[in-house]
Amino acid sequence: MNKIQRYIFLSLLTAGALILSIIEGMIPLPYVAPGAKLGLSNIVTMSIIIVFGFKDALLVVIIRCILLMLVATNPITFIYSIASGIMSTIVMSFGYKYFKKFSLIGISVLGAMTHNASQVTVAAILFESANLYYYLPVLSFVSIFTGCFVGYTSIFVTENLNKTLLKLKREV
Repeated sequence: MNKIQRYIFLSLLTAGALILSIIEGMIPLPYVAPGAKLGLSNIVTMSIIIVFGFKDALLVVIIRCILLMLVATNPITFIYSIASGIMSTIVMSFGYKYFKKFSLIGISVLGAMTHNASQVTVAAILFESANLYYYLPVLSFVSIFTGCFVGYTSIFVTENLNKTLLKLKREV
């Protein structure tokens, strides 16, 4: 795959992550925990970590967060999104590279927990209240389920993404 094809592919994945983020914002979740979401865009992030690597995944996360702010949210939401997106990408990349005994599902759960911890930390800083950390166990419990969902889905997406890239390499 040449450089242009790589950038086109990453652009398409960025668009996919952005669309998943917008759709996720429209999905009414049952009242489990306020602020809890499925983390659909993390499916794309996890897949990029596996197929393309950390730098490309981080670039896609940053661009997605900026575009999401411009299209659907506001600067305050952007602060939560960018901080948690960067931290969870770092943790998932580190876990994928160094924790070989962890499955993709386990790495995804680590990313989900990091995402929630980062958002609570941003909220604690913005609201100047450490009491918000009392909510972290509830979010961590929810992140086990969302992380499993994202992990399972990422396995499927990654397998198909690798097949597509292999076909693309054969055609070139």
